[in-house]
Amino acid sequence: MLQLPENRRAPITPQLAMRVAVLGAIALAMFAIIFFRLWYLQVLSGDQYLAEANDNRVRDVVVAAPRGDVLDREGTLLVDNRVSIAVQMETAKLPEEGPDRAALFRRLGAVVGVSPRFIDREVREQTKVLPYANVTVRQDVPPAVYSYLFERQNEFPGVTVQRIYLRSYPHQELAAQLFGTVGEISPEDQRLSRFRGVKQGTIVGKGGLEYVYDRYLRGTPGATRVQVDALGRQKGELALREPVQGSQLKLSLSLSLQRAGQAAMAEAGGIPITDGVKNRGGAFVALDPRNGEVLAMGSYPTFDPNIFSKPLRQSTFDRLNSKETGAPLIDRTIQGLYPTGSTFKLVTATAALETGLISPDTPVSDPGSIQIGDIVFKNAKGTAYGTIAMRDALKFSSDVYFYRLGQQADSLNGPDRMAIQTWARRLGLGQRTGIDLPGEAEGLIPTPEWRNELFRRKLTDRPWSVGDNVNLSVGQGDLQATPLQLAVAYATVINGGRVVAPHLGLRVEDASGRLLQKIESRTERRVKISEETRSAILDGLERAATEPGGTSADVFAGFPRPVMGKTGTAERAGQEDQSWYVAYAPDDKRPILVVTTVEQGGFGAAAAAPAARLILSEWFGAEKKLVRGTSATR
Repeated sequence: MLQLPENRRAPITPQLAMRVAVLGAIALAMFAIIFFRLWYLQVLSGDQYLAEANDNRVRDVVVAAPRGDVLDREGTLLVDNRVSIAVQMETAKLPEEGPDRAALFRRLGAVVGVSPRFIDREVREQTKVLPYANVTVRQDVPPAVYSYLFERQNEFPGVTVQRIYLRSYPHQELAAQLFGTVGEISPEDQRLSRFRGVKQGTIVGKGGLEYVYDRYLRGTPGATRVQVDALGRQKGELALREPVQGSQLKLSLSLSLQRAGQAAMAEAGGIPITDGVKNRGGAFVALDPRNGEVLAMGSYPTFDPNIFSKPLRQSTFDRLNSKETGAPLIDRTIQGLYPTGSTFKLVTATAALETGLISPDTPVSDPGSIQIGDIVFKNAKGTAYGTIAMRDALKFSSDVYFYRLGQQADSLNGPDRMAIQTWARRLGLGQRTGIDLPGEAEGLIPTPEWRNELFRRKLTDRPWSVGDNVNLSVGQGDLQATPLQLAVAYATVINGGRVVAPHLGLRVEDASGRLLQKIESRTERRVKISEETRSAILDGLERAATEPGGTSADVFAGFPRPVMGKTGTAERAGQEDQSWYVAYAPDDKRPILVVTTVEQGGFGAAAAAPAARLILSEWFGAEKKLVRGTSATR
């Protein structure tokens, strides 16, 4: 019998064979996966990953686009750009407050030439004003600083160097309130439909014309592609995609007239008054009454908008908004709400004539004063003008004449009830004019319903009375209107009922001046004014400026053009009287309507009318001289 050796192994069991087969299959599958993955990466996707590898050593530095230029009606440059290199900080990438941040500020301060304390203050103040924007540490740095910081980015975390375009205003204070400001788009801005699709970091209009016409003025950003090493240090510049400048905007403004207007307001606003105050606030508007084109418009005091080209401290911004400095940031032409004094008599005259309350030749007695209820209303200086009709009432600016109209209008019923208020709104007061500027105030035309509601809510001490309508008839009481609204009201009567839409924008052009788009103004509306009414009012205004005894005849004596004008003296609680004047100079080709007002300027002929003459002199090329009227005219 054959006997097997004791050390001979037993044959593999079926179970073990199965396990070996499974393990082998798994190993083979894994090797196959690795093989096909390598084949996919190297053969099929090689070009893609090669491109990504190349991208790892390049960076795109966004280059902001210059905004479009702004020109006057003759093509003279009003706003352009200049290039600046700025050192900025991305606050989200800065080290936490502590030793690391302090050390960073010390290193950066030594490079850009400012103290660490200054950098820390700028970070805090600018973040408080614009928490979403980069903090600008210094602008206009030399190219050497740019290169130094770019090559040592690992030593300066959160620090970036950008080539930026800053807005430049070669005429400095001229039309400062109109242009507005620009800044980096905010998250709030991006939610607005006008900024839909605009990327973060883009410079957009924040106010004024820059905001209204941003879509034209905003250009297309470019990029600089640079090569960097593994540490992010710049090794060279590979390519540049040039930014595309925005389109240029041509305005209806005349630079020479704008300059003359601001000079006139500065002269009128600097006249000493009883308490020694100088540099009083004021505003002027000059427009073409045929179509609403704004020829000049300005607010006083003004400021140099170039200060907004660099980071603005909160203290500087507060000073520009302060009453002590005259709040130069406020555009008094569209935001200054005032009683208009006797310039409002055009509205009262139109309402009285159109409702049939009187005719142009209806005689009215003016003994110098009139008692209504318990109050005696008087003319300026108590002057009596005797029996007069509409034309002479406007010539002499008889308050008593218009007091009577206000009293009578208060008692009207039916469709003519509140005739003065109705016509004030028809002529454009108490509502926005629709000018292409943001922030326009609405104004107020007082009515019985308005005052009675205030009385019901205990916000005033009395309900409506006839005295309120009497005050309104001469532009006093609770009336609030802007200089631009008053200009629209006068233009409407001049046009025979066509209410113009004032506007500054004329056309959008490319860099060579070719028309891209004509800017259409808001649709005009019409009100029915008879030629008899229009003729009587304009005749009275012409007498006021040209005939002896007229309220502004002294101011316009010797002026080479026919002028129609109306003075206004508005009483304001706690202040000297406010001076107003409206002048219209007809011309076949270049008619012009001018409104001027000087806060605490006294009688209309004392400050506002001389300023209006200076503006008209510039427009017609007449001799420029300041001629003041008498203090007895309102």
